[in-house]
Amino acid sequence: MKPTITAFECSPDEGQGLARDMRVRWAFEEVGQPYDVRLISMKGLKEPEHRLRNPFGSIPTYEEGDLVLFESGAIILHIAEQHEGLFPNDVNARARVITWLFAALNTVEPPIVEWEMAQYFEKDKSWRDEHKAIIERNIRSRLDDLSKRLGDADWIDGDFSAADILLVLVLRRLDGSGIVEEYSNLAAYVSRGKERAAYKRAFEAQLAVFEAASAS
Repeated sequence: MKPTITAFECSPDEGQGLARDMRVRWAFEEVGQPYDVRLISMKGLKEPEHRLRNPFGSIPTYEEGDLVLFESGAIILHIAEQHEGLFPNDVNARARVITWLFAALNTVEPPIVEWEMAQYFEKDKSWRDEHKAIIERNIRSRLDDLSKRLGDADWIDGDFSAADILLVLVLRRLDGSGIVEEYSNLAAYVSRGKERAAYKRAFEAQLAVFEAASAS
């Protein structure tokens, strides 16, 4: 039985590969695991059927047999545990990769999401510019540390891993801001991720859903 994930019927990212199902799609592509997709409308996210999958009414979710998961990090962790290719074999190296999974979502992503929300919802606020400056300082503080840790390595801890999926896609949320480009090694890191064949397949799969919705 193939796993089934949920994704937006018409993604608000307009096919840019930023919706969080992209993270799970990429993980599946890296390990060579076929999957099915259940498309959900914005209204459907709040329906009782979907709330049983995710009590917070968001995507992605994961279903396989009796197992139902939500939260992209938890889903990727499960995929990495079930299939070869996203976790190193060494126990300590595996623990470090898991640490970076948490760091991507709990340390690097929060100020970036705050920045995104400010772009959408604070355009007419008198304090927008001041708030934006504070957020961007916080983002740069995180990226300063991440850039130093990455150094001249290709990936965040040894070979490509599940942690790189999350970190690359979290950094991609800053597309168009110019902030990542201030760090040459981080910009190159994101580019390496986007050049992976598995990334490209996942991106095209997500883009195809948006294009089909736009054409209908």
